[in-house]
Amino acid sequence: MVSIDEVARLAGVSTATVSRALSGRGHVSAASRERVQVAAQSLGYVVSSRASSLASGRTTNVGVIVPFLDRWFFSTVLSGVSSALMRHGYDITLYNITADRDVRRSVFDTALRRQRVDAIIAVSIELDETETDQLLALGLPVIAIGGPNPKLETLTVDDVALAQLATEHLLSLGHTEIAHIGANPEFDLDFHIPTNRRHGFERALADAGITPNPAFLEPADFTVEGGYRAAKQLLGRPGVRPTAVFAASDEMAIGALLAARDLGYSVPEELSIVGIDGHELGEFFRLTTVDQFPLAQGERAAEAVLAGLEASETSTEDAALPFELIVRGSTARRAPAGSAR
Repeated sequence: MVSIDEVARLAGVSTATVSRALSGRGHVSAASRERVQVAAQSLGYVVSSRASSLASGRTTNVGVIVPFLDRWFFSTVLSGVSSALMRHGYDITLYNITADRDVRRSVFDTALRRQRVDAIIAVSIELDETETDQLLALGLPVIAIGGPNPKLETLTVDDVALAQLATEHLLSLGHTEIAHIGANPEFDLDFHIPTNRRHGFERALADAGITPNPAFLEPADFTVEGGYRAAKQLLGRPGVRPTAVFAASDEMAIGALLAARDLGYSVPEELSIVGIDGHELGEFFRLTTVDQFPLAQGERAAEAVLAGLEASETSTEDAALPFELIVRGSTARRAPAGSAR
């Protein structure tokens, strides 16, 4: 097995320089770093994570707490976190917070206290005061993605503003009979994202002088299938039908697109549909959306936590995450009166 001493001899530098060059911590000249990397590669030397941990007191591992592993949004955020951390030589350990309170409690009471991580990223998890204090007691950098937490550095998305922008887009196209596909109460958990998006929808209507029609509100479960079923309910009811649909997620919006086409509606000529998220399939379906850049959210969280590892103190300020309306082919001006079904 190749040792660090062999790499140092071949590169013509000290073992301390090899350690700094390969760990990325501490100053090393560009020329020395290149010699060390060439020597290590030619000898097939790989830094021992255990030895590095003993020497530095760090694990080069970041813990990531997520509520779901099988949802597109969370897997995309995780992809951004992972790629950014791997570029800096860090691994990740996932902690999946489930609906089981005992499992959640064990993560905070036991798993995170085993000193296996150098920092923590919490993705769309609303931490109560006890959980927040438990994280702070670890003495590690903590970055939260989601709603505000006054004790932690957080990257926040204004879900009310996202939904308001999506609805205002439909209003600008002349639509007034706008339906909303939101979420069942059991999905309105951390940070109440579905509720906030409904509030944004209703605020945009109120600003336009429009009273929401209860018949135009349909719950779903943030999946394509759920959006499909909800849209069939909305479009199949007798009486006035919506000319536009705002879905609280792109996956539900895609389901609504498929339902509309199965029912014989022409999108966007007879029905406009807009979603939120920036789903990778949005371009394929020509879906108009408010993109919240989940991949970039993960990368930004990783960069923030790495910065926290290099600083003596971490910030407790909130940073607003960007979002952007992306107009594609699923929305258009409202058809003239009398031309709808």
